Amino acid sequence: MNDNYRKEAKEKWGGTAAYAEFSEKAKTRSAADSQKINEGLDAVMGEFAAHMARGLRPDDAATQSLVGRLQGYISEHYYTCTNEILFGLGQMYAADERFRENIDRHGDGAALYIREAIEAFCGA
Repeated sequence: MNDNYRKEAKEKWGGTAAYAEFSEKAKTRSAADSQKINEGLDAVMGEFAAHMARGLRPDDAATQSLVGRLQGYISEHYYTCTNEILFGLGQMYAADERFRENIDRHGDGAALYIREAIEAFCGA
């Protein structure tokens, strides 16, 4: 995470339990470990794009299973990802241009697809 993003995250979520958990997990990681974890998350985003490219609907059982994997990955490596947090992430993935552009590297519209899949998973 670059310094600008780190500062922004601390300003937005610094007082939350999730941020404290993230900070605790991050402080024992090497840069190589962090990079590997981030690459793993990026690979999951690529899997969503592959589902989209195959024409699977966001509410398809296989895609919903992938949402569960995403939630588990975030919980394991970053912070406990409740459905409420997951829902907010889905919104951010599609609304924040920086996230959307990064995710859409895997396929145009992937960020919106992930948001829709998360909304279905969370029952929104």
